[in-house]
Amino acid sequence: MPLHLRAEPGDYAPIVLLPGDPNRATRIASLFDGGLESARRVNDHRGLYGYTGTFRDVPVSVQTTGMGTPSLSIVVEELLMLGATRLIRVGTCGGIGPGMKTGDLVVATGAAAADGSTRTYLHGEPGAFAPDFTLTRALVEAADARGVAVHLGPVATVDVFYNPDAEYATTWRARGVLAFEMEASALFYLASRAAGSGADVRAACALTVSDMLTKDMSESEETYLPLDELERATDRMVEIALEAGTGTGTGARRSDG
Repeated sequence: MPLHLRAEPGDYAPIVLLPGDPNRATRIASLFDGGLESARRVNDHRGLYGYTGTFRDVPVSVQTTGMGTPSLSIVVEELLMLGATRLIRVGTCGGIGPGMKTGDLVVATGAAAADGSTRTYLHGEPGAFAPDFTLTRALVEAADARGVAVHLGPVATVDVFYNPDAEYATTWRARGVLAFEMEASALFYLASRAAGSGADVRAACALTVSDMLTKDMSESEETYLPLDELERATDRMVEIALEAGTGTGTGARRSDG
């Protein structure tokens, strides 16, 4: 029995969206069919809010992960115990890629493991973990159908939000990394580990650029997205993720069984 998600097998749908923020989980549940009143809260232990409902008649859940890979790892391990098979992180990131601006959408094609949890799982050995191609393609296609441009590429999963190294962002940018975030590497590892054991588990990651960490923005641009604009941008990302995960977007196609 999971210790942190006080739920039973069947309480979660196979498709689970994973925001870090419990308030965002509640906001996502309000987008389910019938709104928040029709969603069932399946967990509130430790403030890790989880809800299950439907989106366009397809069962779907949302589960708070908290911030950072230690918290996400606990949540994802327990979701896998409870039968989740499609996991989509929906979060925010600090953008560092060229041509990016606040409010943009990033879909991760991989995550550099600059975090402690993934390295702990690997016992210090090297590892490269990517999201599921089909689920990632569905995110891109759902965004394209809405006319939303996507920055597609690798991100770096880090432990330190306020990094004091003045060259940190430029160093990772020179490596082709688009953004910093704090959870994706462990998500991709855990999904890959489950798939390696024969389970049909897949993961993907969509991120809204909440702030820019490089110096190539114009003087008129904000380096951090105001809260109201951030909510609009994340709502758009969540709707794209819901359409991708459930296969209900315009022109959607499902080929993952």
